[in-house]
Amino acid sequence: MAIYDNLLIVILFCLSFGVVQAKDKAFSEAELDQMMAPIALYPDSLLSQILMATTYPANVNEAVKWSKKNPKQEGDAAVKAVQDKSWDPSVMSLVAFPQVLEMMGKKPDWVQNVGDAFLADSEGVMDTVQKLRKKAKEEGNLKTTEQQTVVVKEENAETVIIVEPADPQVVYVPVYNTTVVYGTWWWPHYTPWYYYPPGYAMMRGISFGIGIGITHALWGGCHWGHGHGSVNINVNKYNNINVNRNKLDVNKKNTNWNHNPSNRKGVPYKDKKSREKFSNKRGGADQRKDFRGRDAQRDKARSTLDKRAIDPSAGRKQLSGAGGDKTRASVNKANREVAQGKLSGGQLNNTRNSRDFSSQNRSRKTQSQSFNRSTGTRNNAFSSAGNASRSHQNTNRGNFSNRSMNHSSGRRSGGFQRSGGGGGRRR
Repeated sequence: MAIYDNLLIVILFCLSFGVVQAKDKAFSEAELDQMMAPIALYPDSLLSQILMATTYPANVNEAVKWSKKNPKQEGDAAVKAVQDKSWDPSVMSLVAFPQVLEMMGKKPDWVQNVGDAFLADSEGVMDTVQKLRKKAKEEGNLKTTEQQTVVVKEENAETVIIVEPADPQVVYVPVYNTTVVYGTWWWPHYTPWYYYPPGYAMMRGISFGIGIGITHALWGGCHWGHGHGSVNINVNKYNNINVNRNKLDVNKKNTNWNHNPSNRKGVPYKDKKSREKFSNKRGGADQRKDFRGRDAQRDKARSTLDKRAIDPSAGRKQLSGAGGDKTRASVNKANREVAQGKLSGGQLNNTRNSRDFSSQNRSRKTQSQSFNRSTGTRNNAFSSAGNASRSHQNTNRGNFSNRSMNHSSGRRSGGFQRSGGGGGRRR
């Protein structure tokens, strides 16, 4: 019986561990297959640029708009034309291919999901691409043509399929129906979408449009192999096309690509791992903080209050409860009587000074806050209110009383004395 109990514990542990792992994943296997199907058969160089660019969805959206406004721009010339933009270089590279940007513009949610998936699990994304290429090859739809070369080789002790342009300086963007080219789709509830540019007839295999001539526009590459999936950068090509950007180390032929959170432009990251890794470094986060509340200005204000020994929270406490209600009621009554001409400014001041603060004074002694009945000066949580020209709250109260008295008598008759700051806030 003990053996069965132990076996049950092991099974339950494995199941719970599997659930935790599933929750930690940004996307399921079915979602990754569906997501990568539209671009898995693209040439490696173009695929790598797309993967990098999708991690900056806000930049991609701007590039799509630019491409629509400049439909005749393509190739290296288009990339050079956007060097003054603040986009990430990977996004700039895609303006060389208007067809690709048009496709990405149709599915902005897909763009962000691909980028989030790649940041969360680049190896999983690259493995998915290889899985889909093998499916298409088995169906006889992925093969060498005049436009591209398909090579099967060993990389990192694994068999991988590499797709390259037949001519390195002419890149053809493949067009295909994702629900056909891979054979019968194996996830009924996760059917992939596909994009056919205007003028293309739907067909079973892969078709190609007009090739795009490039020299340095595509500087990315794929690093294949399970556990090694990533993208890298051809340093020479990158430096030649991105003339206004920080140059990469010319002593290196290739370097690994790293996501730049500053170019994320405030777009949130999907998974916890990416948020922890990139959010604190994101330039857009600072912009959102500034927009939400001008934190820097609030901090400066807090610092000023601290220097003047003003504790807003203590002041709020003093004006809370029955004591605060009594204070506010007294001030409101006095203001009304002044407005009606029943009290002079001096009487108003004496009325305020005669309020019983004995219970409050006892608590204020611990904070070196006292009420001077002879001068009307109260050194409490609103200590700076003693100077009417520097205290916003007391100035407002004084101005209100003065305006009331001026209205009733046509002249000022005392009002709030400059040394006096008594009374609570009017509501």
